[in-house]
Amino acid sequence: QPLFSSLFSSFTAGKFFPPPSDLLPYQGGEPLPAQTNWNIPAISEDEAKEAFIQYATRKCCYSKAPAREMVFQDLLALNAFRYHLETFTESRSSSWKTKPYRGEPIDSAMYGGAPSPWELRVEVPEIFKDNIARVKVPHTSSVKGCPICRSIGRCPCNQCHCLTRKQCWVCNGTGIQVGSQRCSTCAGVGTTVCNACSGMGTTTCSECEGTGQLLTYIELQIQWKNNIFEHVVDERSGFPTELFKAVKGENLLLDEQYMVFPVINFPNSAINQISRRAIEQHRAQFGSSARILRQKQTIELLFLTKVEYEWHEKSYSYYVYGNEHKVYAKNYPKKCCTIV
Repeated sequence: QPLFSSLFSSFTAGKFFPPPSDLLPYQGGEPLPAQTNWNIPAISEDEAKEAFIQYATRKCCYSKAPAREMVFQDLLALNAFRYHLETFTESRSSSWKTKPYRGEPIDSAMYGGAPSPWELRVEVPEIFKDNIARVKVPHTSSVKGCPICRSIGRCPCNQCHCLTRKQCWVCNGTGIQVGSQRCSTCAGVGTTVCNACSGMGTTTCSECEGTGQLLTYIELQIQWKNNIFEHVVDERSGFPTELFKAVKGENLLLDEQYMVFPVINFPNSAINQISRRAIEQHRAQFGSSARILRQKQTIELLFLTKVEYEWHEKSYSYYVYGNEHKVYAKNYPKKCCTIV
């Protein structure tokens, strides 16, 4: 395929193609200032108690007595924030494809040169969702004889090896059944017509599906991927932050544009640092190898309250977290049974 190599070098140079410089992310703009009036609300004792009762109710072996009879000692509202960055990218790669040729028009190189990988216009699907599209590249098609069947369309039968007949499976080739009777399946011959090729000795070629010819072309694969960075900032509360994955918080910031810029002046300085680090990381990781189409960053306030209480003159604690008021209690005072 020397002709293809010269005409389509932009495709065959490598599997993945970085976008041209005019499609690289825009680097201008200013950092996004954060608001400064974001207060941290605390849940009430009634809400904390109701959440604890519901928690005990859902546990078949937990007594509800501690939840109903507890005496509050302290409710500590803890600052927890979740920073989330999404970078929606498009990358392109190509590969040679073949399929049986059935006489359709051939879009060959004689109709023009193949476009470069990023010149092909493809409609972008729903943003921030992974997707893949495959497109036949114009002017890259050609027809060649099938190398598997040597352009005949049929291949030797791999069951009978072109003999058209196989050993009888009933009498194992002896021609005789039990009791020295002639085999009724093969009529005493010992062989039967091969059912794989219907006695022809050859089968339809699976590569060209009997046409004897293959249509060869370059396929461009466009992959849209939503790349996610997420980090939770808490104040060493002792709460297992992985539990936050199952709950929602209150949106404090939603910034969506072609390219977002780091948050500044957020009340929690760690968020400012994480925002800058995440954006720089995504630009370095995807900025040259893929086309960045859209970015979105959010900051959520994750409700987290540590409840300290007393029951039967002993002190305990639990956490209420998320909009859903879920409960995490490492040590529950009274269980009705023990599960082994």
